[in-house]
Amino acid sequence: MMAARDDLRLYMVLFVGVVAASFGAIFVRLAEAPSLVVATYRLVIASLIVAPVGLLRCRGELRALSRSDMSWAVVSGMLLTLHFVFWIASLEHTTVASSVFFVSTSPIFVGVASHLLTRDKLSLTMSAGIAVAVLGGMVIAWNDLALGGEALRGDLLAIVGAVMVGGYFMAGRKLRPKVSLLAYVTVVYSIAALGALTLTVLTKHRLSGYSAQTWAMFILLAVVPQLVGHSSLNWALRLLPAAAVGIVTLGEPVGSTVLAHFLLKEPPTAMTVLGGTLILAGIFLSLQKRPLQRTAEVKGL
Repeated sequence: MMAARDDLRLYMVLFVGVVAASFGAIFVRLAEAPSLVVATYRLVIASLIVAPVGLLRCRGELRALSRSDMSWAVVSGMLLTLHFVFWIASLEHTTVASSVFFVSTSPIFVGVASHLLTRDKLSLTMSAGIAVAVLGGMVIAWNDLALGGEALRGDLLAIVGAVMVGGYFMAGRKLRPKVSLLAYVTVVYSIAALGALTLTVLTKHRLSGYSAQTWAMFILLAVVPQLVGHSSLNWALRLLPAAAVGIVTLGEPVGSTVLAHFLLKEPPTAMTVLGGTLILAGIFLSLQKRPLQRTAEVKGL
């Protein structure tokens, strides 16, 4: 009975995380600012919200972090910075559906790297789930790939973003089981924000003079897809292998495509609906027979 409740809690957190993350592409499209500035404000605002609370409530835990732990935190934070820089840039060149699919191919990279470098081995069921989900994404992105030019450039930027977020999940998997969620996001989001702000200053992008709508999108990006979406997935890293968390994010193209239809007037085609169905099937398949860790860890944040 306890295990069933733990499973339900985990699935609910993952569902909320994916739905919240699905809004990211929409808010980016509605923000009238350079991609690097959008990434910077998303991370800076999120860190300004969470860091004061984390420093007050997790002071002892943060002081106890070893040099190795801090190294993993720095790696995770910088990879998160690069993920947003490349992915947000991709949305300037290609469609929401294609961009979010390609950036969600991180399980491919996480799965291969985890199998080669860590103990997080891919099961046959998870491998099959990845294959089905990737097939669905290929169906969604097929027409966009055929366009070439700007669309292809956006797709390639999103793929680089996928590699970065794959590394972010793997680095987080190293640190997350040792610290609470609040301590983890306090350190990692702050490092990511500092990295993005440094890049923005060095490239001489302006940080002011944007419209009220754009400022609203900056705040929404920080709160919804970042604090709710990414933090939910980071919470799950305490319980699941990085590849399992990564495969769940393949639900994001489906959510973003639906939202783009209603909010950006980008209606999905029949091929998009077919691809989305395959992605959901792949997620369901990949999460079958998933081992949970100890109940004590499931309860912990």
